Amino acid sequence: MTYSGPVRFKIANELWEFEQIFELAYETFVEEIPQHEVNAERRHVDRFHDQNLYVVAIDQDRVVGMIALRGDRPFSLDEKLGNVDSYLPEDRKICELRLLAVRPTHRRGVVFRGLVDLVVRAGRARGYDLALISGTLRQEKLYHHLGFVPFGPRVGTEDAQFQPMYITFEGFQESSAPSFSPKGEPFSFLPGPVPLSPEVRAAFERLPVYHRDARFREEFHRTKERLCRLVGAPRVEVLLGSGTLSNDVVAGQISLLDAPGIVISNGEFGERLVDHARRMRLVHGAVQFGWGEPIDLARVGQAITQSGARWLWAVVSETSTGMLNDLDALRALARARGVLLCLDCVSAIGAVPVNLDGVYLASGASGKAIASLPGLSFVFHAHDVAAEPTRLPRYLDLGFYAEKSGLPFTHSSNLIAALDAALMRFDSSEPFEQMAALSAWLRPKLRELGLPILVDDAAATPAVVTIALPATVSATTLGDDLQREGLLVAYQSEYLVRRNWFQIGLMGYCRREHLEPLVAALHRLQQADSARVVRSEAAAIRR
Repeated sequence: MTYSGPVRFKIANELWEFEQIFELAYETFVEEIPQHEVNAERRHVDRFHDQNLYVVAIDQDRVVGMIALRGDRPFSLDEKLGNVDSYLPEDRKICELRLLAVRPTHRRGVVFRGLVDLVVRAGRARGYDLALISGTLRQEKLYHHLGFVPFGPRVGTEDAQFQPMYITFEGFQESSAPSFSPKGEPFSFLPGPVPLSPEVRAAFERLPVYHRDARFREEFHRTKERLCRLVGAPRVEVLLGSGTLSNDVVAGQISLLDAPGIVISNGEFGERLVDHARRMRLVHGAVQFGWGEPIDLARVGQAITQSGARWLWAVVSETSTGMLNDLDALRALARARGVLLCLDCVSAIGAVPVNLDGVYLASGASGKAIASLPGLSFVFHAHDVAAEPTRLPRYLDLGFYAEKSGLPFTHSSNLIAALDAALMRFDSSEPFEQMAALSAWLRPKLRELGLPILVDDAAATPAVVTIALPATVSATTLGDDLQREGLLVAYQSEYLVRRNWFQIGLMGYCRREHLEPLVAALHRLQQADSARVVRSEAAAIRR
């Protein structure tokens, strides 16, 4: 897929694109930089063409820039310098970048950066995290600006000298992502981190306060009270870490029960609960359903009976699929079977009304639908907890937090201030109504575009829409193209890449005027893709 704009970037996959790649290679590496022999066809096919993945920049229907990615050893620099691994950071999955070429009319930094940006993303999706390149000395300053690191002696001939360089993918993406969007700051539809309201931003930017200071303690306890009111829980401890930490703390508390239990999974985050249980060495059985399938409570009940389980652990809002599991039904099952109910509510709190009455333990996080910054997580509990210094690490001991009034360790006053500002919205039901209205508006628009939504509306969370693309359309390419327009959707997580899914999150500071450009961009991409198919079919007929 591509998008309509001055220059678009994509992975080459059409005959006419490859023909123009060969022409550009000839103009650049035969005529401009004399590396190869002149030929009458004015066409240069790289010796590794069959192994190359080509990223191209296209202006109208003309390839104006290109770069190729290759992962097979030996690399060209291995041939010139010997094995290059001794020059490089250790424990890396390495590829090489070749044939970076841009037509003179388009030698602006944005084209070079766009090519490298997309090839880095494509490489990362294929498991690489470091790339080598032979950088022409004519563009040495630009390579440095993009984040390439020189190593080893120069290679090539007197007329065509190159400096061996490498780039780490995470380094390039961290330095370039905020600045590359052609429309300024990108708008995020990620399920985290989420867009922030001006009030949350302003609260976070206040001067830090010492976590033992009386003013901080007052704000901290006010924030805890707001969290408890939001979900109807009597107690909560606030942790400095992500939702993963809060689930580790829940697992630690379950371990104190010394009793078997059941973990339910119908998506990625259910699978992660199974992993939490395994790592904490909990005696448990896993009742697993297909991703995007509802939970069969009869099966769960049977598993409880057969195992003698005394606790049950499940995800409420399964972010990976967009499924909203039935909390009331899980609570009723737990009560009927006499088991303690533990819940992962990380993506549910703030997205839908959550009532934790009768729930033994529940986890949450600040950077999802509450719409604050990531970095804080919570464990709600309905019972008294005591420190367990002989059984749990300090950072995972919920009772230790409770005994120290929630502040056993250093805390972030900035993150607490931002969370407190975000929670103020939930003094009414308006945030839930707004998100539900956005989801109700968006989902039919996506269906009109022919985009297959994984979970039916009746079983779906309003916070995230997961779209399961057919094999003929690449979610990675689509996500890259949307990013070129300054629109960030989720598509790079391993579980999304494996399934060719992408996601639109509505968890943060999101309004209809933010969604309308996304829908319009998806429509343009669909039209561009249809035009590509027509051109390919016409070319096949002519042949």
